Amino acid sequence: MAPAMGLKRPAASAAAAQTVTLPAPDARVAVREAVRAAVRDAEAPPAAAPATTARVSAAAPAVAMDGVLCLEEVDGRRWSYVVDGGGAAGKSKGRASVGASFKAVPLQSPLPPVEEIMSFIRSYVVPEGFPDSVTPSYVPYMTWRALKHFFGGAMGVFTTRTLLNSVGVSQSRATSGAVAINWILKDGAGRVGKMLFARQGKKFDYDLKQLRFSGDLLMELGAGIELATAAFPQLFLPMACIANVVKNVAAVTSTSTRTPIYKAYAKGENIGDVTAKGESVGNIADLLGTGMSILISKSNPSLVTSFAFLSCGYLLSSYHEVRSVVLNTLNRARFTVAVDSFIKTGYVPSLKDGNSKETVFNPPWRHEPVAIGSRFGEAFQEPASFVAIKPLFEDERYIVTYNPTKDKVYALLKDQAKPDDILKAAFHAHVLLHFINASHANLNARKRMNSNRSYQYIPLNMDFLPHIEESCKIVMSSYGVFKKKAREQGWIMSESLLNPGRARLCGVVPQ
Repeated sequence: MAPAMGLKRPAASAAAAQTVTLPAPDARVAVREAVRAAVRDAEAPPAAAPATTARVSAAAPAVAMDGVLCLEEVDGRRWSYVVDGGGAAGKSKGRASVGASFKAVPLQSPLPPVEEIMSFIRSYVVPEGFPDSVTPSYVPYMTWRALKHFFGGAMGVFTTRTLLNSVGVSQSRATSGAVAINWILKDGAGRVGKMLFARQGKKFDYDLKQLRFSGDLLMELGAGIELATAAFPQLFLPMACIANVVKNVAAVTSTSTRTPIYKAYAKGENIGDVTAKGESVGNIADLLGTGMSILISKSNPSLVTSFAFLSCGYLLSSYHEVRSVVLNTLNRARFTVAVDSFIKTGYVPSLKDGNSKETVFNPPWRHEPVAIGSRFGEAFQEPASFVAIKPLFEDERYIVTYNPTKDKVYALLKDQAKPDDILKAAFHAHVLLHFINASHANLNARKRMNSNRSYQYIPLNMDFLPHIEESCKIVMSSYGVFKKKAREQGWIMSESLLNPGRARLCGVVPQ
């Protein structure tokens, strides 16, 4: 089937795959038609399904008895995935050969409570990968910065009391106590919220557009809660605390994403000047808006109408502000746009087109169809699927599979995976996702057919083995072409911007 696709197959070596060249029209037709033809051929009719089962069952003896499938390491801790022959026996009728399950066995004793607490604290106060991810001068800088904020916070209590006294508030003990409570419940809660959100870590680097717009949404939500205190004065303190937490979280996203955005516009060593002028423009516009609001407020307009109008203007401006940012790095969203365009047309979009097609708002409940660096237990349903798929990736430092129960493509990374291997795994995952999306119509037809039988058909990873095989062929031929075209368009690819998970498979090495 492969020669009929029109793709030039490279030699067995990986180096040859990097030097494949296809004319632009041929690449467009070849990639698109290869995927379509492979999906048609892989989608065999139900009568051909036993052939796939027979093929997989040949490997069944390897998982018929208890044994170790693989080892997994996450942040220095290891797990062994062990076959449990009777764990899922009888779970799926007609699949006796794949009735086994697996379980994760930790190879270390649980962390002491003190160490778990310290690990939790480190996740909030030091960058990921510390100390290797920062320079040696980071520690003394942050030490003195922490002391500075300590004294500044203490001074804030006295300045707040002085300002209140200056405008006529009584200096009685009761009033002083109220000031302290206000600071603890309102300003203190806001600072706690800011600190907790800082755990987002590297997301401020690779999803800065999404976080920036989400932060502006939170800012308006906080403003709405503050205005709602007029309707519920008896709930002033709790509502003010919630509003302050929300607005401080928004402030974290704004300050954390500001520098990377300005950096995208600086052409030389002028990032400081660009930042200063950008903040100056923002301050001027803020003062003009404040002045306009003072003039309008004299006519006592409707509070709800004013808030609705100003919030819509704020969010609309924020959306277009974020959309106008053109970054030359491929994070997950832009990487998805680039790969989808390459599969469908044979071309990688330009910087402007790729950024314009990037999804800016990602709600927390949105389903992510691709996961990179996931854990073994999330990707595979039972041992037989792993045994069947593993040989396809003997020469790679990753394994790609599809879990139909979660409707997600998983790219598992081996412990020898280099940055280019992670990028290739992500590319492979999106190619496989294209196959899966094209096959869903056929899969739904099968489900309807099987719903009339005596047992419910439960799809497994191995049912998509033909798709995985064909995706391997296409990735072997097209990954080098994709990288070349991406570089020609000015894209910078870095595995860290794809935010891969920290799980690595051990003892599964390329031959």
